[in-house]
Amino acid sequence: MMASPIAYSISISFLCCVSLFLLFCSSENGYALGGEERKTLQSHFHAVQVNSLLPASVCNSSTKDKRKGASLKVVHKYGPCSHLHEPIKENAPTVTEILRRDQSRVNSIQSRLRQNSLKESKATTIPVNSGNSIGTGNYIVRIGLGTPKKDFTLIFDTGSDFSWTQCQPCLGSCYLQQEPVYDPSLSSTYTNITCSSQLCSQLSSATSFPPRCFTNTCVYGIEYGDSSFSQGFFGSETITLTPSDVFPNFLFGCGKNNYGLFGGAAGLIGLGRDPLSLVSQTSSKYGNYFSYCLPSTTSSSGYLTFGNGGGSSTGSSLQFTPLLSNSKVSSYFFDIIGIKVSGQTLSISQSVFKTAGSIIDSGTVITRLPPAAYKRLRKAFRQQMKQYPLTQPLSILNTCYDLSKYSTVSIPKISFLFGGNIEVPLDKKGILYGGNVSQVCLAFARNRAASESAIFGNVQQQTLDVVYDVAGGKLGFASGGCS
Repeated sequence: MMASPIAYSISISFLCCVSLFLLFCSSENGYALGGEERKTLQSHFHAVQVNSLLPASVCNSSTKDKRKGASLKVVHKYGPCSHLHEPIKENAPTVTEILRRDQSRVNSIQSRLRQNSLKESKATTIPVNSGNSIGTGNYIVRIGLGTPKKDFTLIFDTGSDFSWTQCQPCLGSCYLQQEPVYDPSLSSTYTNITCSSQLCSQLSSATSFPPRCFTNTCVYGIEYGDSSFSQGFFGSETITLTPSDVFPNFLFGCGKNNYGLFGGAAGLIGLGRDPLSLVSQTSSKYGNYFSYCLPSTTSSSGYLTFGNGGGSSTGSSLQFTPLLSNSKVSSYFFDIIGIKVSGQTLSISQSVFKTAGSIIDSGTVITRLPPAAYKRLRKAFRQQMKQYPLTQPLSILNTCYDLSKYSTVSIPKISFLFGGNIEVPLDKKGILYGGNVSQVCLAFARNRAASESAIFGNVQQQTLDVVYDVAGGKLGFASGGCS
């Protein structure tokens, strides 16, 4: 007997639901998948252990880095691999606080980019400079300063140009740091830069503030978007990256008055394009070439490497996209041309990203997208995740799930398409972000306006080998740079 159209429709709907259920729940409940279904699941979805989304308490410092040369260990500031002591870790910010600081950083970046855009258009009114961008400053390395060398833990930041550390004696306020504060009087190689030196005038572009003078000593000041600041003497000192990578006459700030949320680190290393950045000051040896890999969790480690060092440890998988020139801003601009979710390219016009451009930034936590691009991404992600219960937003993140009743989940793979027609897949840890399994969120946020630049943040960069060939004008990516 022929089934009625209504019954036939119900049967088809039931079979589709059963197929989706088997596809997404097999790893959770032990159902068997067919060959094609399993292939589809593996090709377009990540299987994620829910407990892996929680921070670990034990350091796993192994990394895949095989580079030669000046390679520094990179760890999360508040993770168990950090060199900082326990009192600082106990005061680690909450996820909500991290996201709040991240928004402060993004506001500062957008303000700086907007100001330079106005300058290029010769506008008559320029907004007051809101400072540089520090925000959370998640990742730290250890370097040596002075003769004899003393080791210091510093935040590294591609969104900053100027390097500084707190100095003895403090002439104003100094925040608490875990290592002994650098004392220039104990070093035989420290020298103050005089006000009359041409080097003093370079501070304006690196710090966004003109230099001042105190008893013929050049004085710097730098303020960040979250109201943190450092002020002090502009000096020259020997910096040691590795035992065989020692640079005399490194120009940096000897901070005498410092305030901010630097998490116990001794200061900051600027990796921007300005002549005073560490990248520029070491260019004679490293050729304006550096790379890093940010670890996938706070309990593992990555690396920051200066120079080519014989090439990437990931070999032929390294793909390059052009770095775009911007003489007014030291940020690293490049082209985002599209986004893929579960193997499907989203319907986003390239003009959406071209309007204000895109930058990559090691210090911004959550990737920011133009409103139109974020809307498409969120819709596609929610469609693929509809089998999991939505929950309340977390600060700037508004697509969040309660995964507390699951041991394993399947999340859609996400890839970015960059200029030069390269595709960069994100690690599964670069897709979700949250503080606990009952509130795990899509790790992207929308900009307030289409006129604000997209920012490729550090959550999305995790485990990627990210290569800055500044002299060659290109930015490289390879999967599996570290774990």
